[in-house]
Amino acid sequence: MSERGALRTRLELLAREVAKFGAVGAFGLLVNIAVFNLLRHTTDLQVVRASVIATFVAILFNYVGFRYWTYRDRDKTGRTRELALFLLFSAAGAVIETGVLYLATYGFGWNTPVQSNVFKIVGIGVATLFRFWSYRTWVFKTLPAKEAVLNAERFLEQRRPAEERVTPDPVRN
Repeated sequence: MSERGALRTRLELLAREVAKFGAVGAFGLLVNIAVFNLLRHTTDLQVVRASVIATFVAILFNYVGFRYWTYRDRDKTGRTRELALFLLFSAAGAVIETGVLYLATYGFGWNTPVQSNVFKIVGIGVATLFRFWSYRTWVFKTLPAKEAVLNAERFLEQRRPAEERVTPDPVRN
């Protein structure tokens, strides 16, 4: 394959990954905004506290979407490590997201419901860039090429009908 073809393939894979990440993120955004507004209008919580709770509800929702859809083909060993890193980077993203809202609310006094929602979404946008980079780099790591090939071969072997499978003859070996 030429360098140009290889680059095109990599860009297509990246575009597919970004689209899946964006789809899960869009649903996570809906969960986040819905919980935020529900808390904001039905409780006496301050705006930043409501935002933090809504963000962590969305983080849990997103983990399921990322693990079982966006990055389902990635390394599945070390789930405890994966979840710990996911929560760590999600918390860092929450600090970015909430920091933008905090600055708008308490730094500039922009605290109307519309302003709060606008800066909540701006914060989510900035945090999303960080999360995309950190999740794909550190949390949902790609399998090494050799291991990926072995997994694919095992998968294909399981799909073949039993009579077509070649089993080694212990007498000949």
